Amino acid sequence: MADSLARSSVPTSTTLPALAFLGAGSMGGAILQGVVASGIRHGGIVATNRSAEKAQTLAGVDGVRSIALADDPAGNTDAAASARIVLVGVKPAMVPDLLREIAPVLRDDAIVVSLAAGVTLATFADALGERASTIRSMPNTPATVGKAVTGIAAGPAASAEDVALVRALFETVGAVIELPESQIDPLSTVSGSGPAYVFLLIEELTKAAVGMGFSEGDARLMAEQTFIGASALLAASGEDPAELRRRVTSPKGTTERAVAVLQEARLDDVFARATAAALARARELAAGG
Repeated sequence: MADSLARSSVPTSTTLPALAFLGAGSMGGAILQGVVASGIRHGGIVATNRSAEKAQTLAGVDGVRSIALADDPAGNTDAAASARIVLVGVKPAMVPDLLREIAPVLRDDAIVVSLAAGVTLATFADALGERASTIRSMPNTPATVGKAVTGIAAGPAASAEDVALVRALFETVGAVIELPESQIDPLSTVSGSGPAYVFLLIEELTKAAVGMGFSEGDARLMAEQTFIGASALLAASGEDPAELRRRVTSPKGTTERAVAVLQEARLDDVFARATAAALARARELAAGG
């Protein structure tokens, strides 16, 4: 499958089938909210959570039936049986048991989508059988504001139509990249962990501003809005970030001097080592470490 990237732009004519979110926690809940907010037509949404308190947070969402497993122990199987797309968002250690629970009730045309970090398509095949249509996904936290990057990797039994439907679902909360499963963990080190890298940079720039005498509020405003504005400019211009950096960096000016200091710190090596460390940990987790 060719790699591809698309910005969030779901056609209004797109229709999603019935959806079940098994474990609609922070990530699953964000994607569910994105589907609803997009206005995309769908065949109904069922969401499950263990506690009544968590289920209540989705109870008022239009078109969503929210089930508390504490009150309805059969909620997961009932939800899975009713849906064409079943999203598994429980904690990774809970996934195998959940898959075995829902396997007997899945529709023949069901597409089972993993939201669980580190759980492989092989794990899904072991529980559901080789003929089950499965897709592994890796969204990131900006899904909560409709600005996610989601990687999706199709299992061998997933059809082109299955992938297109799942892609349309995730495009309601941001951009989507289709890639082989071997690239899911590397993607997680960039887009999955990446928001933390950006937040760290904003933290440090804020500290630098405070050190120059600015108040905490003004320092934070400057740092945050600079990142937000630069990102918006990058998106609106369509230019390469290196080109935009060159335009800001006047010869023999202040920015050139500052950038030289940053380049002396070998940021290329720092980010290479950081992503390599994240990838090593992702592989340890996948192996049960």
